[in-house]
Amino acid sequence: MGSASDNEALIPACEMLDKFGIPYEKAIISAHRTPDWLFEWAQGAESRGLMVIIAAAGAAAALPGMVAALTLVPVLGVPLPATALNGVDALLSIVQMPAGVPVGTLAIGKPGATNAAILAAEIIGVRHPEVRERIRDWRAQRAAAARDVKVP
Repeated sequence: MGSASDNEALIPACEMLDKFGIPYEKAIISAHRTPDWLFEWAQGAESRGLMVIIAAAGAAAALPGMVAALTLVPVLGVPLPATALNGVDALLSIVQMPAGVPVGTLAIGKPGATNAAILAAEIIGVRHPEVRERIRDWRAQRAAAARDVKVP
């Protein structure tokens, strides 16, 4: 995340990763305030064994694109509602990456953070069948709960 104030929006992502039993790193790395650390962290992601990166940022939202430019680890960008534009500025910044530097872009805020974690788990599940099975079980539970809802 780009700043400590982003943590609240990322809680659902952490909860989903915990639910699926996926360990993760959590760090505050600002593309603008700590560029040297950003380079070091992103360039070392693959050697640290990271399989997917969720990068969340508001306003100019440079973090996801910069991370994607510095690593071959897939990056999922979560735009955050940090300005008067309620995250639309961040969404446009993240989704408009130039050809050759992809960032998978999710919804603004907590829903995007939740879906980023689920998508990250699905990507990880390609190589780790136990993660895929946890996702399958979770989806089955959600489907069953939806079917059990009684209409008044």
